[in-house]
Amino acid sequence: MPRILLIDDDEALAPPLAQYLARFDFELVAAVRPSEGLQRLQTESFDALILDGMLPEVDGFEFCKRLRAGNEAWRHLPVLMLSARGDLTDRVVGLELGADDYLAKPFEPRELAARLQSLLRRALQPSRGLAAQGTAKLKRFDGLNIDLDRREVRVANEAREATVDLTSTEYELLLMLATQPGKVFGRDEILNHLRGQEADLYTRSVDILVSRLRKKLAPLDAVKTLRNAGYCLALAPRA
Repeated sequence: MPRILLIDDDEALAPPLAQYLARFDFELVAAVRPSEGLQRLQTESFDALILDGMLPEVDGFEFCKRLRAGNEAWRHLPVLMLSARGDLTDRVVGLELGADDYLAKPFEPRELAARLQSLLRRALQPSRGLAAQGTAKLKRFDGLNIDLDRREVRVANEAREATVDLTSTEYELLLMLATQPGKVFGRDEILNHLRGQEADLYTRSVDILVSRLRKKLAPLDAVKTLRNAGYCLALAPRA
């Protein structure tokens, strides 16, 4: 049963939400303060994190930033952010800081469950696109290696390789582009693939994910933008 950590200072939210998510075989564990949530992360194992944007001690955006800069396990933990405001700025900031998805309050519990299911599918089957094609366990490109077994991405820098820490969403995006180097994938196509559901009008999230991926793969100029078309992997495959 996947364990989900909820960090939200609304104490009334957790009990009914835990009861509802149990119908989808999720175990919800709640913390009302960031310090309590951090302690649980340090001592327990979780499959995803639901993080409120407005919290005491430190807001959810700063907590997400610190999480992604923490130990390796936390860097890959799927994060779904909540916010009572739900405006575009909050969404952009949350995604830029490493969140994998965003949901505005008030929300429908069924939508939250669907988002969690999608996040966990991506985290547990990060290489589904390539593995389904029976491809090699190691994908090699000019300056870039993707190890599907270890879920490792390495960028070659002169005489050495450096491992790149990617979130599950960034990793899945890279694998999608790597299935067909040079092919242009549109924003809606990427959203459908990453979320496992129909893309909504909020395609700005794709631009943010691509920007994050580009920064982490630097100095490689790995992902190209084709205006009004989409994105492609601009690296030549190697044998």
